[in-house]
Amino acid sequence: MDNKYVYIDTYGCSANQNNSEILAGLLIQSGYKVTNNKEIADVVVINSCVVKNKTEDKIKRKIQNLNDSGKLTIVTGCMANSDNGQINKLNPKAFLLGTNHLKSIVKLIKDYDSKLFVTNNYSSKEKNEKILLPKIPQNKLISITQISEGCLSKCSFCKTKLAKGNLYSYPMEMIVSSVENDLVSGSKEVWITSQGNACYGMDRGKRELPELLRKIISLKYDFKLRLGMMHPYHLYPILDELIKIYKNDKMYKFLHIPIQSASDKVLNDMKRNHEMKIVEQIVEKFKNEFPDIVISTDIITGYPTETDYDHQKNLDFINKYRPDVLNLSKFSKHKGTEAEKFEELSIEIINKRNSELMRAHRNMALENKRKFLKKEIKAFVNKETYLQNIYEARDDNYNIILIKSDDRILGKNLQVKIEKIGAHHMIGEIV
Repeated sequence: MDNKYVYIDTYGCSANQNNSEILAGLLIQSGYKVTNNKEIADVVVINSCVVKNKTEDKIKRKIQNLNDSGKLTIVTGCMANSDNGQINKLNPKAFLLGTNHLKSIVKLIKDYDSKLFVTNNYSSKEKNEKILLPKIPQNKLISITQISEGCLSKCSFCKTKLAKGNLYSYPMEMIVSSVENDLVSGSKEVWITSQGNACYGMDRGKRELPELLRKIISLKYDFKLRLGMMHPYHLYPILDELIKIYKNDKMYKFLHIPIQSASDKVLNDMKRNHEMKIVEQIVEKFKNEFPDIVISTDIITGYPTETDYDHQKNLDFINKYRPDVLNLSKFSKHKGTEAEKFEELSIEIINKRNSELMRAHRNMALENKRKFLKKEIKAFVNKETYLQNIYEARDDNYNIILIKSDDRILGKNLQVKIEKIGAHHMIGEIV
C-alpha cells in the first residue's frame, strides 16, 4: 500500500468527470489518497479537454508550470492523445496517460517510483470499456455512465475526434449492470453520456440506443434518467422511438441536440451531415409531445465561412425555437483539423455576433420560464451549492431550481413554489 497523495484536476464534459471518478476509484483501491489540496499532493493528474482554445491554453500553462514542481505530473484526457509532442516540449518530465489507458494509472505511478518505466507515454489504440470499474463519485446521487467512446462524425472543427477516434460502443449488459450497481449504492439520477449518444450500437450495425434506454428505465428503482448529447443526423432515424421512451416518468424531459450552426451552408462547410429541416422536425415533435421540455443546443460563433446572413439564421433559430440552454463557443482553430486551413474572421466580428446571440438567448430563456412563476412543481434536490443553506434541485424538465433551507434536504423530492425566475435558473420555496 502507498500513502502518496494524488490531486486530480478535471476539465471538460461529463465523460471526463466520470473518467476522474474512475481514476480516483482505482487509486484509492490501491492505497493512494486522493486530495483536493494540490499543495500537499505528490502526484498531479491533469484530466484535459481540447474543445475550446481558451481552456486548452490554460491547461498547457498549468502543465508547463509543473515542470519544476518536484511532483509527478500525469496528463490524461484528450490532450494526452492529440498534443503529446507539445506536452513533451512544455514539460519533458510529464507522463502521458492515453484516454484508452486509464486502467494503467496505478502501474504508471509504481513504474515511476521504481524507475522501471521505459517511456513517459502510457497510451494504447486498443479500445476498452470505462464501466464496471471502481469509482469515487463526485456526487453520490448521480451516476455518470459512459456508453461509448469516439464518434461516427468527421466535423471539420473538432479536435476531440483526433483524440478519441471512431465509435466504440460498450456492451449493453455491462452498461445496464453498471447503472444498477450505482442505483444500489444510492444514486437517484443517471446521466447517459458519450461523444454522441444517438449513434450507440451503429459500429455493430444496429441503432441500439432505444433498446438500451428501455432496459435501464425498466430497472426497479426510483430514479431519473438524463440523456445527454445527440447528433441530429443520428437522432432523426430513431425519433419516434425516443419520443415513446421519453413518455416514461423516469425520463427527464431534456433534449440536448447540438446544431453548431442554423445555416445549411455553414453546416455543409463544417461537414456536419445534417440539414436544419431535420433539426426543426426533431424539436417540433418533442415540443408537441412535451410542451415544457428543456431544449439545449450548441452553436459555434464565427466559423470562418459564416456570413452576416448565416449569423442571422442563428438568431432566427434562437428566436423561433427558444432553446433553454445554449452552449455558445467562439470558433477555435485547432491544429490537425480541416478547419485549420481557413482564414479566421476578425475578433471584432466574432465578439459582436457572440454578444447578439447571447442576448437573444437570455431573452428567450427568461420568457420560457415565465410560465412557472408562482406555480407549484415537483423538484429533486441533487446538489449542495457553495452558498450556505442553498441547494440545487431539478424539476421534471431538468430546469435548475435554487432552494434555501436550514434543514438538510439533499436527495429529497419536494414540492416547491417558484418565487423568482432568471434566464438560467429559478428560485423556489418549499411548500
